[in-house]
Amino acid sequence: MEVKVLSSKLVKPAYNGGVAVETEYIPLSVFDKVTYRMQMAIIYAFPPPAPSTAAIEKGLAAVLAEYRAFAGQLGESPDGEPAVVLNDRGARLVEATVDADLVDMAPAKPTPELLRLHPDLEEELQEVVLLQLTRFRCGSLAVGFTSNHVVADGHATSNFLVAWGRATRGLPTGLQPVHHHAGLFKPRSSPRVEYDHRNREYYLPAAGDKHGHSDGGADNIVIHKAHFTKDFIAGLRAKASEGRGRPFSRFETILAHLWRTMACARGLGPDETSTIRLSVDGRHRLGVPAEYFGNMVLWAFPRATASDLLTRPLKHAAQAIHDEVARVDGAYFRSFVDFACSGAAAKEGLAPSAVLKDVLCPDVEVDSWLTFPFYELDFGTGSPTYFMPSYFPTEGMLFLVPSYLGDGSVDAFVPVFTHNLDAFKECCYSME
Repeated sequence: MEVKVLSSKLVKPAYNGGVAVETEYIPLSVFDKVTYRMQMAIIYAFPPPAPSTAAIEKGLAAVLAEYRAFAGQLGESPDGEPAVVLNDRGARLVEATVDADLVDMAPAKPTPELLRLHPDLEEELQEVVLLQLTRFRCGSLAVGFTSNHVVADGHATSNFLVAWGRATRGLPTGLQPVHHHAGLFKPRSSPRVEYDHRNREYYLPAAGDKHGHSDGGADNIVIHKAHFTKDFIAGLRAKASEGRGRPFSRFETILAHLWRTMACARGLGPDETSTIRLSVDGRHRLGVPAEYFGNMVLWAFPRATASDLLTRPLKHAAQAIHDEVARVDGAYFRSFVDFACSGAAAKEGLAPSAVLKDVLCPDVEVDSWLTFPFYELDFGTGSPTYFMPSYFPTEGMLFLVPSYLGDGSVDAFVPVFTHNLDAFKECCYSME
């Protein structure tokens, strides 16, 4: 796919009356400081007649006046603390074209081709948000949106995207974002660290420990798209929940099934332990508004041996997931705040455990976007025809997304080693 870049510009916030706003600083919270330091990228596709670039840009300028963090930069506050600097630098907007029809060029699953549909993330980035509008010969439009995870998690980003669409349509954007401030996540008057945060949100790096994606790390990895129909999911839930008063959720069931499938496809030994890293939103657990704009995520870590996953019923895996998520409750979040504010991590040389890797085997990580309203992004011509994560070739990092069909089915994007792909496909649609 040959993508021709036409222009690149900064879109700054457009304030009512055109009055400039003073520079402000949002201090990074304890949750911002332990999250992934990466640029997340997602791809939308809109059918013709696609919205005009002028309308999208106007809506972006309007919504950035409300979501100033996405028009700012990561830096420091005057007191030297890490912060989001609200300096209205702007979001980077790239325009591009492809001399082909989208139906012939767009991959059904993430491939390296998708990297051409958003700005290059390997360069040193000055902006928090970069996006690319790529128009195809048929009139379709691909929107490649990227944002720095340190500034906002998936929940906050999805709020922004919906507001952007509403601003483009000339509608009120809804409730204003709520930002972090210095007194929001303070330790209790009598701090109580009741959980082992040293081996969950943090870890002690070994000498020579290196993380991140290495050159050529993706050569032997392919991203498989598994489509689970509504009926298949219902069957799985019934099987997993048999004899249980309250059925497992759709998410718990699908993840339990994929966890078992990965263990089988990887050929794990019976005594090998597999751990899932699973995001847990803390907004309602700490009584923070849903409009909170930043990171409010910690992680649950369900674990099981391959033998237990493959020889025991699906209920066992689903229950392990359910129980671990339940443990990451309000008390756990408050314990984390007490620990993160104690200075122990810096004193002991601990580092955040949320780091990028090429291979997670025998472990699994999941990013569930099942409850995020990503498909509600509407610039005035209707919802997108499809939506997917960009190309992230990390073996074992799963993305769960509602299907564009809108019928309750789910798409799972699963990076696996090439030599494990056939085994994964064989196990994926079996309820045994």
